[in-house]
Amino acid sequence: MSLIDFGTIEAAELQTDPFDFLVAPACIPAAALTRVNEDYPGIERPGNLSLEDLSYGGQFAALIDEISSPAFASAVGGKFGIDLSECATTITVRKFCEKSDGNIHTDHPSKVITVLFYFNQDWSNDAGRLRMLRSKSDIEDFAAEVPPIGGTMLAFLRTDHSWHGHKTFVGERRRLQLNFLRTDRLSRLRQQIDRLGTRTMKKALRVFSPSDKGAP
Repeated sequence: MSLIDFGTIEAAELQTDPFDFLVAPACIPAAALTRVNEDYPGIERPGNLSLEDLSYGGQFAALIDEISSPAFASAVGGKFGIDLSECATTITVRKFCEKSDGNIHTDHPSKVITVLFYFNQDWSNDAGRLRMLRSKSDIEDFAAEVPPIGGTMLAFLRTDHSWHGHKTFVGERRRLQLNFLRTDRLSRLRQQIDRLGTRTMKKALRVFSPSDKGAP
């Protein structure tokens, strides 16, 4: 049985302000979300973690298989008018936010489309809601705001102006990120180098600001 409701992706409207993105609420239906959350990786620290660094149960593994399938790539790519069938992919998972998360950025140039899935059962906090921004300098200048409510899928086309971010939140915020990547080796190498640099910087911030750790 599918964990993804592909009909929600098909029905999602492609927004173009301030860049191309779509939101598919309940893309993971409630019953499936409960099962996936029961098998969610046991993460105890903030940060994006690769699948190979995690242990998780069968339903979460089934979700990974489904979003890694050609059918999912076709469903997402079709909404943006892009053939994603030859794109490499990366998947990272996180459970906790820290103060250094949510800064305004566009995503790395090696990325074609970013897909986010959220897993918190509900969300009442004003912070931690991803904003589609019109500039790189004003978190309040947003065209749309997406609360990280469980089952929601957000996908956007990476461009030089795909600015996004969220108000600072510290605590549990479950999220899976799937990236479709450009196929040239140089783009992928630059992403790996930049990712190492980001990890190093965040480690340094934790050393100098020990009270800023995201785990409650």
